[in-house]
Formats: sequence, C-alpha cells, structure tokens
Amino acid sequence: MKKIDEVCLLSMTLIFFNIGSLYSQSVYPPKIESDTSFVYKKVNELNLKLWVFNPPQSIKNDPRPAIVFFFGGGWKGGNPNQFLEHCKYLSARGMVAILADYRVSSRNNTTAVYAVKDAKSAIRWVRKNADALGVTPDKIVASGGSAGGHLAAATGTIPMHDEVTEDKNVSSRPNAMILFNPVVILYPFEKISSSWEKNNYTLTKLGVAPEVLSPYNFINENTPPTIIFHGEADTTVDYKTVLKFDSKMKTYGNECVTHLYEGEKHGFFNHNRNAENGAYDATMIKVDSFLVVNGFLEKHKN
Repeated sequence: MKKIDEVCLLSMTLIFFNIGSLYSQSVYPPKIESDTSFVYKKVNELNLKLWVFNPPQSIKNDPRPAIVFFFGGGWKGGNPNQFLEHCKYLSARGMVAILADYRVSSRNNTTAVYAVKDAKSAIRWVRKNADALGVTPDKIVASGGSAGGHLAAATGTIPMHDEVTEDKNVSSRPNAMILFNPVVILYPFEKISSSWEKNNYTLTKLGVAPEVLSPYNFINENTPPTIIFHGEADTTVDYKTVLKFDSKMKTYGNECVTHLYEGEKHGFFNHNRNAENGAYDATMIKVDSFLVVNGFLEKHKN
C-alpha cells in the first residue's frame, strides 16, 4: 500500500507540472525565468550560460544533488528550454536542476566535438562552484536527449575533449547519467541497421573521427550508473544501439537500466509532445525512482 501511495503522490506532482511549457523551444536566445543564471564559459565574444532552478526553501537543505540537462538538435540547433519542465519538477523534488547552453553548428559554426567540450565544461563548472550553488560535488547527474543525450553520455565516458585551459583536477565526469534516446554509437557497428548515413556522422560534422566521439567505445568499470529511455520506432537513433550500450555496461559490472517503448518515435519523452503528456509522465516516474534508488532524492513522504 505504501508503494502505491508513493506512486500516486508522484503522479499528482507530475500532473501539477503538466500545465504547459511557458516558452517555445524554437525561440533563441531563450528567455528562461530561472532562480538565477551564470556564464559558465566564455569563447571569444560568446557567453555560454547555465540556468539554475533551486529547491523551495521548505525542503532546501544544502548541499543538494544537482542535475544538468543538455538539449537535443543534432549538434546543429535546439534550445536549452527543452528540459524546462524536467527542471521544474526535479527542483521541486529537492535537486538543484540546471539547463545548459552549448555551441551548435547553426549558430556558432562549430562541430560536435566542441559541444562535447562545452558539456564537460558545464559539469566541471558546477562541481567547481558547488559550494556557491549549494550542490553536493559528488552527486551531479548529467542528462539530455538525442544529441544532448550524447553529450551527457560523453561526459560520463569519454576521457578526452576537455578544454585545455581548464583545471583537470576538477572532474568533468558526472556521478550518474539519465539519457533520452541518446546517440551512443556514431559509426557503423556490427550488423545493426541504423541511420548513420542519414545523420551524416562524418568527420566534417563531428570534427573528429566518429570512433573517438562514441560513448560506447569508452565504457569501463568506472562508468556512472545510467538509465536510458528509447522508443522502438525511433528512426533517427536505432534503439539497438542503446541495447549494445546497456550490454557493455553490464559486462563491466555497471548499473544500466534501459526502458524501451513500443511504437514510440524520436523525442517521445518531451513535455507537451501530446495533449496527455503520457510519455513524459511515464519516463519521469522512472527518473524519480532511479534517483531515489541511487541516493540523489529522498522517497516521497506520505
């Protein structure tokens, strides 16, 4: 009965935050009404920002776990406010939730490897400024969808592509990863029928060889606990690639929980994807449980 009550309470919380997104994901630069924002990185005249959502004072008990979200868009476009509702929900649950901007080709004429550099810079900045943010430095989660899922996975796996000017004594590796239809293998792999040619995973687009930008290739015994959500009808990123990722994670003794959704296509998890928000709700219930099990959130109180 207690477990049922917890699920019901979580569902009610999700319904409260399903009133609707306040901002269009197509508007850039975004105007995000967060608690505060910071420039985490300057590249020439470009200021890359983080938007921070703090827990309410009623449950705030510093330091808190943090989660950093990276938007999708094929390293070409996209908008940080894609995960706005995710941040609102998780900050209400007690985390410091953060939206991260990063460089993309359409706005900054950059390749994917620079997006990886930015993602690693964002995680490092949060950890380096943990005291000021009220964050527990060893409880930082990386999350994202599609290309943003790739960036989150890259921060937890790939040991290179850090900015040379940054302090490597501060780790850019998160303590857990939450990945929504992520790109984890960027080259033709075994007999998986995927869409590498369609997505143009080439040196020109990536900036480096696909093999050195593929999170799958760098899984080891230290890869953080991971949860993955993927639609089986996804024609942009083949779900079989995340099954390979899941299998290799478990070979190394790492926690990896993969949830597949029959009939669901790319981006199915987004808030306001449909009127019912069913996939958003379903995935967030599992996100919440994953964070509870791994010590990032407390259980819902009855």
